[in-house]
Order: sequence, then structure tokens, then C-alpha cells
Amino acid sequence: MLRPSALWRTRFSRGVSRPSNHFTNSARSTHLDLCRRPSGFSYGAIAEHGFVAPLDKECRKMKGRLFLKHTGLRKVLFVACLLLCASCAAPGMPPGTAPPPGTKYVALGSSFAAGAGIGPLQPGAPERCGRTANNYASLLAEALDLRLVDASCGGATTSHVLGSWNELAPQIAEVDAETRLVTITIGGNDLNYIGDLFMASCMASKRGVEAGAEKPCASPTWPTDEDYTNVQSALEAIALAVRESAPAARIVFVQYVSLVPDRPCDSTAMPAGYAVRTRRIGRRLAEATVRAAEAAQVEVFPADRLSREHTACAPVPWAKGGTATVGDQPGAPWHPNALGHREIAAALATMLR
Repeated sequence: MLRPSALWRTRFSRGVSRPSNHFTNSARSTHLDLCRRPSGFSYGAIAEHGFVAPLDKECRKMKGRLFLKHTGLRKVLFVACLLLCASCAAPGMPPGTAPPPGTKYVALGSSFAAGAGIGPLQPGAPERCGRTANNYASLLAEALDLRLVDASCGGATTSHVLGSWNELAPQIAEVDAETRLVTITIGGNDLNYIGDLFMASCMASKRGVEAGAEKPCASPTWPTDEDYTNVQSALEAIALAVRESAPAARIVFVQYVSLVPDRPCDSTAMPAGYAVRTRRIGRRLAEATVRAAEAAQVEVFPADRLSREHTACAPVPWAKGGTATVGDQPGAPWHPNALGHREIAAALATMLR
């Protein structure tokens, strides 16, 4: 389990954070950019621990750029900024307010939420959804003593959250006024993220030929700028629809885990150009999710950053690559493994308490 000091959190209220790629660190200085947001809103950012929190009016007095060279001073300002945030409020259940025990928790999303291949299926769940009993939502509900309604389903896109999918009702239909927590992991299938990863793995491991077949691997269908714009709009629409259905709920986007390392290994082998492009999909999906969360004023749990050193090539992987390796944990290729779901659940529980 991660220590609270290792937890990256993003919280949103009247002022909201911007994506963390605006932060820079160097051996000489750490940049702390405070209190700048259009339309009269303000926010503060502490880059050292990856914690981003909104600041109220008082923070505007500190507007500007500070270059801090001493760790002690950074920590003092970190605490000061947290104290300034005490009066901030968000629609619904504000960040920092734990869902009361026994209240309703709804999990929405794709296979990254459902827990593809990591354990036994939940009793009564549609088999095709691959919804497992040890996915992060199940473990989080147990940790916080919440009443889970898991609507996640493998293969789902953003359209399946707001609309029906053949025999399946819209996932959002499970969200109602009694709901006090909603987690959402969705958007990868809109961009064919995992499909492109499978095709990239095929090109490397099968020398351009599919396993058991004498035909070429299919080519990846890389997303366009318009695709990223569309998925951001869809994510924002989901958050706003959830807020309308559950005005008292705490709403958290849970990012996709990091999958493609900077240095590949046997289980993540693919042509170099494909590695660059698939990493870009993961990064831009995360950025679109943050922007959607900002617009809707909901929270983001940065599983992408927490898992960056835990790809399939790491000594302690939270995800699986395209090919199996000795000692692999249960899980579908190019998905979080069982340990990844456990770590996400533990860190989420810390954030939500």
C-alpha cells in the first residue's frame, strides 16, 4: 500500500487545477505557480508531492512565480496552501469528505475498471463485461464499507455510459440521488487505445503475422486531434450527467494506468515508433480527462502517475504487457493486473477518507 506522502491527488472546487505537465522540477529550483486562472478563479499547485489544490481569494495576493531552492521552504508553503484551502467548497460532497459507511457507491467504466481477467466474476454480472470480484471498485467498497453497484463493462466506450449497449442499460442508470460516490474510468476504447497496443505487439512478436494465421497483423488506427476533443467532451458530459443524477455524490475520474515504459522489455516489445505513439495516446487521454474534470469541477485520481514506475517491465508491475512472462499476475494483456487494482483501491481509500 502506498504511503499518503506518495499519493498524488487532484482536487477540484471553485478553483481548479491544471494538468501537471505545467509543473517543472530541476536540481536548481522547483517552480511553484500560484493563483492564476481565467474568469476570476484561482488555484495553487504544489509540484513536489504532485498535490494540486484550489485556493480561495487570499491566494490571489500571492499571484506570481516563485522559485524555491530549499526543501524546508517548500514544505512550509505546502502546509500554508493547504490551510488556505480549508474554506473551499465544490458542488455535491466536497473533497475531503468521506462517503458515509453503508452509503451507495457506483463504479462506471471500461475493462480497466471492470478488472479484466484478474479474478472470479462478480455473481450475477453479465459475463461479457468481465466484471471481477477483486477489481478496484470492489476492494474500495470493502475498505470504506460502502454499498457497491458496479456498472463497469469491458469494451465500453463513453457512449455506453450515457446510452444503452445492446441488452445493457446505460451505466449511468445506476446513479441516483442516494449515491454518495461515483468513480469513472472510461475513454480508452473511444481512442482504440488497447486495440492499437495489441496491433503494435503483433507487429513485434509475430513478425507482422497474427498467431496461428498466415495473414498480416492489422495496422493500428491512431486517434486524431478530433478524437481527443470528442473524448474530452464526452467525459465532461458524463461528469455533468452524474452530478445531475447524484447532486450529493463525490465524483472521481480514475485515470488509466501507465502501460508503455520508456525502455521496453520482452512483454512490451513493439516497433519503436509504435511505442512513442501508444505512449502519446495514454498521455493525451489523461490530459483530456483532467481538462474534462476541470470543466465539470470533479476530482481526478492520477493512477497514470502512480503507476508510471510499475509498468509490465518493472520489478513490481501493476499492469500486463502484450505477452505473458514468468511470474505474471492474473490479468488481461495490456490491462492492470490484480496487484494494480489492489494498489489503486488502497490509494483511493486514502484519498477519500
